[in-house]
Amino acid sequence: MDYSKKLFLVLLSCVALIISYNKVDSLSTTSVVGLNYGLLGDNLPSPSNVIKFYKSQNVAKIRIFEPNKDVLNALRGNREIGVTVGIKNEDLAALAANKDTVKSWFATNIDPYIADVNITFITVGNQAIPGDIYGPHVLPVEKSPDLDQHHGHYHEPSCVETTFHRSFNTPSTPIFVNIYPYYFYASDPKNVPLEYTNFNTDQIVVKDGALKYSNLFDAIFDAFLWAMEKEGVKGLPLVVSETGWPSAGNGGMTTPALQYTYIGNFVKHVASGKGTPKRPNSRIDGYIFETYNENQKPVGIYQHFGLYDPTEPTPMYKLY
Repeated sequence: MDYSKKLFLVLLSCVALIISYNKVDSLSTTSVVGLNYGLLGDNLPSPSNVIKFYKSQNVAKIRIFEPNKDVLNALRGNREIGVTVGIKNEDLAALAANKDTVKSWFATNIDPYIADVNITFITVGNQAIPGDIYGPHVLPVEKSPDLDQHHGHYHEPSCVETTFHRSFNTPSTPIFVNIYPYYFYASDPKNVPLEYTNFNTDQIVVKDGALKYSNLFDAIFDAFLWAMEKEGVKGLPLVVSETGWPSAGNGGMTTPALQYTYIGNFVKHVASGKGTPKRPNSRIDGYIFETYNENQKPVGIYQHFGLYDPTEPTPMYKLY
């Protein structure tokens, strides 16, 4: 099996690449796993109840895909929870074309909350790169002088999503990437061992020179590092913006047991502090996709990445 080809393809499909401007290191000194919080469901708890749930589960950071006012208001006074706020893809063209629109976006969506909401990152678009529709607008928005001007108002470091580039080669610049071993397994279950995708083996499956891999997550993670180095970008922190496993939607490859195994082993792997073969003994920070199943997403696996039942207050999984 040509793993190098598959890893190259995943580089093209994983697009959450975020770049920080501030010198302050926004990453924790220990590995922390957060949760993505999607809103495409008609049976989800109210944002205030979700935030209470996060606090009860000791969730330290979350990621939302747009500046939802109900969610941000629910976060007021809960600064122990760091939040990554996304700019919607549909807004990118207008923001790229007009600096006044950037000012207006911040005035409406960020400034009213920054005093008592712990906004740690801002992402420009979601899965916008690569692509001809939204991708061309990402860098102009990120490079906007008005966007940069707003960074000084934050109590916490702020970041913007874009493709990596040599000019961002600074030690304080984290890059966020989506890593989904599930898709490799689902596309070729005969040749991609399940144990390799869900951290359930210590056997070496892939060798890349002196580097040896017993799990696919590390191989994908390191593939991003190699890709960045090829572009002359070295030493940047890499954060996992999304990783997960669906609990249904694709037969026996998507079951609650497989989801539980992958997520549980991912959390253990991150907590171990082992890092990856290319970057050993280093922390890995990231966000699990996602908090709840979203029943307004396309039918299939996309409705089944949630870890918790939105109608049942008792957690399905204990992660923290």
